[in-house]
Amino acid sequence: MTASDAVDFALAAYREEGVWQVAELTHDHVDDVETLASALRRLPGDHGAVGLVAIDEDFFVLVRVAGQHTRVLLSDVTAAAEWELAASAVEFLNLPMPEDEDEPEAAGDLDLLGDLGLHAMDLAALLDDEELYPDEMLSDVARRLGFGELFDDAVDLASA
Repeated sequence: MTASDAVDFALAAYREEGVWQVAELTHDHVDDVETLASALRRLPGDHGAVGLVAIDEDFFVLVRVAGQHTRVLLSDVTAAAEWELAASAVEFLNLPMPEDEDEPEAAGDLDLLGDLGLHAMDLAALLDDEELYPDEMLSDVARRLGFGELFDDAVDLASA
């Protein structure tokens, strides 16, 4: 199934002159990692841009671009069996496609936001919280990076 069929939200976050900005991405931008990265490269961010995409209350993808460099984190590798966006993330990361018996686990660059203040260990701990939905996890990511209120407003979440 294509991600655009079940996008919970697709946002781009970037800092312009030190101030966080959040912009909605169209569903056409979330068909695959390369299309998403291309859309993010068009934004004027001081340190590139971060794409935050949640699909069907099932998983999320973080994509960070800075120049031609693209970094990816997929919250649940098993989503690749059902969703094109997740499959393209697995392919981008040069990982094998998951098997039916594989357990849900994150894949990719856990430190893609480290220089912005969210280090790999903190992101891994967040991903291990099985009680949280993808939108709640990404809200926490946004809060820790400094644009939580903008994020919550964009996706209509009540701030924690």
